[in-house]
Amino acid sequence: MSQYKALADDIIRHVGGKDNVKSVFHCATRLRFKLKDEKKADPETLKQHDGVITVVQSGGQFQVVIGNNVPYVYQDVVAAGGFQTSSNEEEEKTGVFNRLIDVIAGIFTPILGPMAGSGLLKGLLAILVALGLLTQDMGTYIVLNAAADALFYFLPVILGHSAAKKFGGNPYIGMIIGGALVYPAIVAMQGAGETLTFLNLPVVLMSYASSVIPIILATYVSSKVETFFNKRTHEAVRNFTTPMMALLIVVPLTFLAIGPVATYASQGLANGYSFLYGLSPIVAIAFIGAFWQVLVMFGLHWGLVPIIINNLAVVGMDTIVVGVLMATFGQVGATLAITLKARDPKTKGLGTSSSIAGVFGITEPAIYGLTLPRKKPFVFGMIGGAAGGVVGGMLGTAAYAMGGLGVFSVPVMIPATGLDMTFYGALIGMVVATVVSFGLTFVLHREVAPTETPRVEPAPVLADHVGTPVSSPVKGEVVALDTVRDEVFSSGAMGKGIAIMPSEGVVYAPFDGEVVTIFQSKHAIGLRSDSGVEVLIHVGLDTVQLEGQHFESHVENGQRVKEGDVLVTFDLEAIAKAGYDTITPVIVTNTGNYLDVLPTHIGVVEPNHDVLRVLA
Repeated sequence: MSQYKALADDIIRHVGGKDNVKSVFHCATRLRFKLKDEKKADPETLKQHDGVITVVQSGGQFQVVIGNNVPYVYQDVVAAGGFQTSSNEEEEKTGVFNRLIDVIAGIFTPILGPMAGSGLLKGLLAILVALGLLTQDMGTYIVLNAAADALFYFLPVILGHSAAKKFGGNPYIGMIIGGALVYPAIVAMQGAGETLTFLNLPVVLMSYASSVIPIILATYVSSKVETFFNKRTHEAVRNFTTPMMALLIVVPLTFLAIGPVATYASQGLANGYSFLYGLSPIVAIAFIGAFWQVLVMFGLHWGLVPIIINNLAVVGMDTIVVGVLMATFGQVGATLAITLKARDPKTKGLGTSSSIAGVFGITEPAIYGLTLPRKKPFVFGMIGGAAGGVVGGMLGTAAYAMGGLGVFSVPVMIPATGLDMTFYGALIGMVVATVVSFGLTFVLHREVAPTETPRVEPAPVLADHVGTPVSSPVKGEVVALDTVRDEVFSSGAMGKGIAIMPSEGVVYAPFDGEVVTIFQSKHAIGLRSDSGVEVLIHVGLDTVQLEGQHFESHVENGQRVKEGDVLVTFDLEAIAKAGYDTITPVIVTNTGNYLDVLPTHIGVVEPNHDVLRVLA
């Protein structure tokens, strides 16, 4: 009998019994239950159990924190409850809204970078034309415009690939369906106003260039068709018969029904937004300027991404992006004020780097490191964003292509007619957002003295032979563990340690030892040193939800490692853009076996520089 069998039975009983469990999976430290009725669970009793560190109820999950032994407890929980097993990065998505947000994020995340780059190139061309350095009939302009506009024109092909991957279909079938929608012969017929029939059924010819919704729906249908034929076709011919049947069914169906219906829905969505914007441009952009960062924190901003792209495709312009720009500079202004008022060198350093990152559209360091923990500056940033949105709304500022973030979004706000007050509204709004949030924060926020600021207390100067050193596994800035926005870590329930705000997407081995656990989601890794110190390195908060996206593992369970070996690499910017806090707790999970665990470093740290000393 497993040593965790009794614990598993107790957990199932105190979550309300196996009939109360919708699903269960585990991450690096905890069992994550989806319960039918959380009122039937008994979290207080579970917290008192010897094998349970604590219980957290958050985000619709009933989380039972176990620690390093969670994989073994999970196996016994699944066996005792008769639950369906799932990999540690998987979660049953419940609720239509949650599933919709997940689908949108999965489809659009891979293309946002190239789309922003294409938009910036379009903005650069607009600047060159406005300055008279290029004209639209020049060969140079035509070639560069082709490079800038290709992604948008062939957007159905690009989305066909990413949507098919998200829906579990063949990405190349998705691309072919998208290619059919913009096939030159059909585009020419539509442009000439000709008619077309398929099996005597009339085809409604519409322009699908730059369209979004038709190809997403078509690839969803295609994924179901592929699944149907894959299950019923012999493997010897499946590789070519399934694609043939998918194209034979889905392409005509898209032209006959899916495309027209989706296009009308797209136009309705764009017209609906235009109607609301027309009621009060000022209120519309001010609202986005105020609450965009809140939407990002909860991942809800993904619901607006397809609306932005759809507005550009259908209307030729979008104003949501203007509000995003103002929201960004609202946080920049608040961060600058904190930086100027701070007397703590660490805060000044973090504020300077965060302000620079914010100017270029990356606000996560500013929000999670400075404004949100202080509460008032975050609110002042929202107010500044709203003020900038008022200016943008009054002057009719809009974006005419997808651009980058921060200042990189400004070039796409130049209208085809050239520089005018609508464009200057973007610049004026940025200044207003920055000044308002800066002023409010500088005047109304009191920055506490360094002695009052939660900080990592350095250990006394220790001789090299005293205690077991643990080196920094990432490059970044050491912060106090109790500043982490997850009580499982900040309370010390998992063990003593530190947290690091990473500035580089690489995790290094902090000592010579063995990889105990590397999770399939790759966001967390457990190690044991040769002397027996067990350390958990957890990159970001709730990053298990990324299901391994943006992470790459370079080691496997049981592998021997040397201090400084690369364990995991991750895309720091992409994880932050996805709305996840990238702060990285470094925990000595068997703290109870030692006399003490002492932090030995404050501030910026390089990999393999001692940050902890474990005293036996």
